[in-house]
Amino acid sequence: MNKAQLIEAIASSANVTKTDAENCLNTALETIKKSVKKGDDVTLVGFGTFTKSKRKARMGRNPQTGKEIKIPAMTVPKFRPGREFKEAVN
Repeated sequence: MNKAQLIEAIASSANVTKTDAENCLNTALETIKKSVKKGDDVTLVGFGTFTKSKRKARMGRNPQTGKEIKIPAMTVPKFRPGREFKEAVN
């Protein structure tokens, strides 16, 4: 399912226009991004938690040449699914 299909599903399920569904989805995603960027966790009970995590610097290998390269430390977003979401998938 891509974003357009998700918007269509939301619009038909919530009985709203596709434009309204797209605006709601975009606003929700932007709010999650801003909160995680600030360092706040976003928890949607039953669905999961979006967090910010730090990755240490490490050595990697260029697959084409085999030469070792240094991968710098960085901050990455993480998602941990909630119990209900895990159970629904299984």
